[in-house]
Amino acid sequence: MATDLLADPEELAEWLGVDASDTKLLAALRAASRRFRGAVRHPVTLIEDDVITLDGNGSASLLLPAAPVLEVTAVEVDGEELTAVTDYAWSADGYLRRLGCRVWPATLRSVQVTYSHGHETVPEDIQGAVLDQARAIYAIQPGVQQKTIGAQSVTFGVQAATGVTAQWTAAVERHQLNRGDRP
Repeated sequence: MATDLLADPEELAEWLGVDASDTKLLAALRAASRRFRGAVRHPVTLIEDDVITLDGNGSASLLLPAAPVLEVTAVEVDGEELTAVTDYAWSADGYLRRLGCRVWPATLRSVQVTYSHGHETVPEDIQGAVLDQARAIYAIQPGVQQKTIGAQSVTFGVQAATGVTAQWTAAVERHQLNRGDRP
């Protein structure tokens, strides 16, 4: 199971001047963490012995759906266990390659892989981007579009949108999986 938060609540609390157990702070940090995971399309944090089933594609390489890959402990094709180094090889970037001039079958749900992936410690650039996003989310007042202090004018409008920083964009690009399946 992925760790829920991609940054330390204590660090966010320092920025916001509130207690780390503040429910709004924790909600903002959870939302920013979910948003980052959605943008990079993988859990980010360490998951050991994850068992997945993939569609074969008729080629020599498959892409695993999460990275970095730390270990591949088992690969089966249509129920037959393959041998590492003889039948397949893998890379930290998530490539699973058939060896010996063989290809993966072009059959749906034919390849089962058991592997460990993710970061044991969340990289600092991800933590920084998530903290920035959480600060922005924390500051949003849902439903309030405009607020004037002198003569107290408050305008309610559509839900405020949270944009992204250059730091967020760079971290997402660096950790996003390269898949050809984006719309």
